Amino acid sequence: MSTPHPMPHPEPFFTPDPKLAARSRIADFARWAARHQGAEEAPDPTDYQALYRWSVTDLEGFWGALWKYFDIEAATPYERVLAVERMPGARWFTGATLNYAHHALRNLQAAAPAITALDETGSGYEITGQQLQTRVASVAATLRDLGVGQGDRVVGYLPNTPHAVIAFLATASLGAVWSVCGQDYVPKAAADRFAQLEPTVLVTADGYRFNGATHDRRAASLELAAALPTLKATVLVDHLGLAWPEVGESGLTVPWEDAATRTEDLTFAPVPFDHPLWVVFSSGTTGLPKGIVHGHGGVLLEHFKMLGLHTDLSTGDRLLWYTTTHWMMWNLVVSTLLTGATTCTYDGSPAPLARPDVMWELAARHKVTVFGTSPQYLLAMAKLGIEPSKHDLSAIRVVGCTGSALPASAYPWVRDHVGADVQLASTSGGTDVVSGFAGSASTTRVWAGELSAPSLGVALAAYDATGTPVLDQVGELVVTRPMPSMPLYFWNDTDGSRYRDAYFGAYPGVWRHGDWITLTSHGSVIVHGRSDATLNRNGVRLGSADIHDIVERLPEITEALVIGAEEPDGGYWMPLFVVPAPGVTLDDDLRERISEAIRAGASPRHVPDEILAVPAIPHTKTGKKLEVPVKRLLQGAPAERVLSPSAVDAPDLIAYFARLGAERNKRSAHHT
Repeated sequence: MSTPHPMPHPEPFFTPDPKLAARSRIADFARWAARHQGAEEAPDPTDYQALYRWSVTDLEGFWGALWKYFDIEAATPYERVLAVERMPGARWFTGATLNYAHHALRNLQAAAPAITALDETGSGYEITGQQLQTRVASVAATLRDLGVGQGDRVVGYLPNTPHAVIAFLATASLGAVWSVCGQDYVPKAAADRFAQLEPTVLVTADGYRFNGATHDRRAASLELAAALPTLKATVLVDHLGLAWPEVGESGLTVPWEDAATRTEDLTFAPVPFDHPLWVVFSSGTTGLPKGIVHGHGGVLLEHFKMLGLHTDLSTGDRLLWYTTTHWMMWNLVVSTLLTGATTCTYDGSPAPLARPDVMWELAARHKVTVFGTSPQYLLAMAKLGIEPSKHDLSAIRVVGCTGSALPASAYPWVRDHVGADVQLASTSGGTDVVSGFAGSASTTRVWAGELSAPSLGVALAAYDATGTPVLDQVGELVVTRPMPSMPLYFWNDTDGSRYRDAYFGAYPGVWRHGDWITLTSHGSVIVHGRSDATLNRNGVRLGSADIHDIVERLPEITEALVIGAEEPDGGYWMPLFVVPAPGVTLDDDLRERISEAIRAGASPRHVPDEILAVPAIPHTKTGKKLEVPVKRLLQGAPAERVLSPSAVDAPDLIAYFARLGAERNKRSAHHT
């Protein structure tokens, strides 16, 4: 992140086939909107920028067009698309009543697979559209009998299997509110989330698979149930085939087989557009996790846009995106059903030691058309020497990638090892809006290391330090006009203060997300990393992701983390922590090669003060590097005040970095 300067227009790495682009759903929508909704009449319906300009200039026209194009069915019609435009507090589609679950189930083909259930062993099974509707109706009736009504909460302690999808859709059909987390959370961490909601029913599984092992979570499930005093019942899922113990005083229990095999009519409760659909939680690195509430209508429109237009999904497509149930990508994976496409669930490690390429194998076997993953996965595949193309991946047209900035080096790897005609679609968004701010579409070009464009309907800008929009310069990611999927509110935030402080404290009336981005003059978006983890060396802002990208390309390095810590004496310490590849030792020669790579790939000011080997880099449960907590630990902040161990993928690393900080601070004090 250096001195502003005009950016040259680079050659795109990927340009979509014009004929395929013209046949895409987004091009069809552009033609339809021009005819029916007053959209800008572009000579070429594949002109993404023209469609984007209209989508953020005429919010009511764009979102109203989406409503009509995707045939949103409302029990009562809306009075106005955007009755109140303000942030927070926008009021969308006032008067409308509808139900998300109705739309998720209405486009399914009765005899075709709606869900393909997969796991790391390579096995799987299918659930047809008719079977899914039948099971949702049955579970909904069971929940109703257990006392669940509109507005009540149902929570899931579940792996990524069809049980979670069915339980969620059943909950939504009743107008009840859903929340879920994976079983790698210990019971206390799950209870920290769910107890806030005072749930009526818990749905939990006997365990999950990961990296060649089955993890028995029966005792953990019952411990969690005991920690939720408002429960009226617990539904027990037999996923691994483990016998459930006697539940004792844990209350009423219902076997999943009883809950899901009744013969019932499928009905849907019409609810207001802004009725709560689910509660998703922040990572909870400090204090209790924040419960972020999204509504039926906002999610419905946003996910039709993301999956129907941007991802071009429709009947006949299959999406396989690696996720856990507590990551927002699970919510998007479920919403694949809105488009009539088949969604794939996956239980296990994305790259188990015994079969690191199993997800590519499954993608080939099941003719997956959209394959989704993370930057870490693609980089790991390259370093492990995995050759995906030994499988028949001819059905894949898009590899989606999100979770962190995707380095430029991944683009040629996907081209050379997955397919030359495959579009690598990097996306950036957040749990906060359960969608994307920027990404790709069938009509956008791709530049290596960049996101193709801001997403439709997202009035994206980069603000400099004075709050002025800038182009070809690094700035704060802001959204200047409302999106339908912005949170309704935070759970238990009665006066809305936590919500306002989280997003609108810096620029009143403007959403600040907390990322550094560059909007380029050729229309793309570059993500530089979290703005609250900004490196500030001698007054020059540097993006941590820029350094990570360079270092993690080196075959000797598995992963890297750079932080910048202000010191009590006014100094500034910028160490780089690296995890050497197996069999590699960090010696002076490797340190010099790392420094030279950073110097050549970024600038001399990006070169760290020290390069230190560490056993691993800590992440949130959803895979994001814990830059700010590590910085605070190194500055000597007490670990218990920095983050909760339950929010970290490897909790023992908290003590490791706290010890590093204590040792450095002791040396500094002695030197002083």
